[in-house]
Amino acid sequence: MKKKLLSLLLATIMVVGLVTGCGNGGEDVASGGSGASNIDSNVTDSGDGGNSGDVQVGIVLPTKDEPRWLQDQKQFETILGDAGFTNQVLFSQGSSATEKTNVETLISKGIKVLIICAQDGAAASAAVEEARDAGVKVIAYDRLITGTDAVDYYVTFDSFAVGAAQGQYLIDNAPSGSNVPLYLYAGAATDNNAFIFFEGAWSVLQPKIADGTFKIANSSEAEALKDKAELSREEIGTIIGQVTTDWDFNVAKSKAEAHLTAASADVKGDVLVLAPNDGTSRSIADVFATDKDITKYVITGQDSEMASVQYIIDGKQSMTVFKDTRTLAADSVAMAVDILDGKEPATDSSYNNEKIDVPAKQTAIVVVTKDNVKEALIDSGYYEASEFTGLE
Repeated sequence: MKKKLLSLLLATIMVVGLVTGCGNGGEDVASGGSGASNIDSNVTDSGDGGNSGDVQVGIVLPTKDEPRWLQDQKQFETILGDAGFTNQVLFSQGSSATEKTNVETLISKGIKVLIICAQDGAAASAAVEEARDAGVKVIAYDRLITGTDAVDYYVTFDSFAVGAAQGQYLIDNAPSGSNVPLYLYAGAATDNNAFIFFEGAWSVLQPKIADGTFKIANSSEAEALKDKAELSREEIGTIIGQVTTDWDFNVAKSKAEAHLTAASADVKGDVLVLAPNDGTSRSIADVFATDKDITKYVITGQDSEMASVQYIIDGKQSMTVFKDTRTLAADSVAMAVDILDGKEPATDSSYNNEKIDVPAKQTAIVVVTKDNVKEALIDSGYYEASEFTGLE
C-alpha cells in the first residue's frame, strides 16, 4: 500500500472529521466471558490482505460499554479499511482472560501488527509476549503495558499533562479563601495511566494543599502525604486504593455518595472535585448536585464524551480534556503501516514500563469548557452541532 494513499486519507480525515457518536449499530465484538466462543469476527476486508481470512492488523480495546472506545473502534475501522488493510477489532469487556483470548485469536488469523489498549497493564504482558513470540509487532495504545520487553511502541496522549490540566483548572476556578474542600477521585489501580493522571494532578494541586488553600475532604491517605511534592508509585497507589472509581460509573456514584454522607459541614459548601474521566465525572456530579449542603462544585473530566459535552453545555460538568481519537488512531495506523512496509516508525519520546524504555509517539490535548466547546469539538468536525441542545 502506497504511503501516499495513507497520507492523503489521514489528511482528509483531519480536515473533514468523522461522525463519532456513541452508537455502533451492527457491531460484532467479543462479549464479557473469557472463552473463544464469545468472540465473533469483525474483519474488514479491503482487498489488500492476501489470503481470504487473513488479518493484517489486530486491535484489542478494553470495553464496548464506554462511548470513548466505540469512537476509537470507528476510527480504526475507517482509517485501516479505507487504506486497504484488513483489520479486526475485539473488545475484552473488562476481562484480562478475554483480552488474552482475543490476542490469541488475532494471532491465529495471521496478524502482523497488534494494537492493544490493555485492560490491566501488568496482566497484558503475557498476551503481548505470545504475540512477540509469533513474530507480531506490538503497539501499546493509550495505556502502557508494564513489566515486559514485548512492547515495541507506545502511542498515547500525554497522561501527565492531562492530570496537570485537570488540577490547574481546579486551581484557576476555585473559590477565594482557604481550606476549600477538595474531593479526589482516580481511575483503576490496574491502569498505569491512572497513576500518571493522578501524578500530573498532584504536581499542581499539592502546593495549594500544603499551604492550606485546599483541604482534602475524602482521603486520609492523601492528607497524610499533603506535604510531599513528589509521590512514589507506591504512595500514589495507596491514595488510588482509597479513592478509585475503577473507571466504573456505578462505583464512582457509590463512592461519592459514601463520601458526602460521611462529610462534615466544613468540607461542603463550595467544593472542588478531581474526577478522572467523563463517565465518572457525570456520576459524581449527579451525586454532588443533589446534596443540599453543596452550594457549588467545580468538577473535571476527560475524553470529551458526547454526554459530558452536553453536561458542560448545561453547566453540570465544568471541563473535559479533549483527546482527539482521530489523531491517536491515525498515529497508530501510521506506525502499523511503517512496520508493514519494513520501516522504523517515528517516535518523539519514551516511557519506562518497569522493564524497558518503550519508544513512544505523543498526541496533544485540549482543555474544553463551555467557552470553547464549539471551537474545539464542533468546528473541528469531531461532533456535529445537531447532536447537542443549547449550544451557542
